[in-house]
Amino acid sequence: MIFHTHTAEETIALGEKIGNLLHPGDIIAMTGTLAAGKTTITKGIAKALGIADTITSPTFCLISEYYGEKMPLYHMDVYRLEGEEDFINLGVEDMLYGQGVCIIEWSEKVKKEIPKKAIRLTITPTSETEREIVLENWNNGDIQI
Repeated sequence: MIFHTHTAEETIALGEKIGNLLHPGDIIAMTGTLAAGKTTITKGIAKALGIADTITSPTFCLISEYYGEKMPLYHMDVYRLEGEEDFINLGVEDMLYGQGVCIIEWSEKVKKEIPKKAIRLTITPTSETEREIVLENWNNGDIQI
């Protein structure tokens, strides 16, 4: 599925629609350049999960855990990791196979460790404010924005 958003608010709204369709154990493997909007769409997903905390990029802490009304959200940024071994050494298995939702930014760096069932989400800026968002391996039905 391919979506186009024209503002950060539309990207957040798309994230919220995606978040409303997620289930415990779902994993979203994100790819996109710096400032593509990975954390922006995560804000919408978090909102749908009933998370009231401010969502920020976990670039420096690597993993941010959030707890909301529906289920936990594990937001990972693996940009600074050297590879799959570093990823596993973070202790992510409980998160990947747990009862929350995992979002992994820069997932291409650890692709061998991401379960095949993961939803693939690629964000590509097409202008300063517009984004093309591609969902692959998505089995939760149509989403309209």
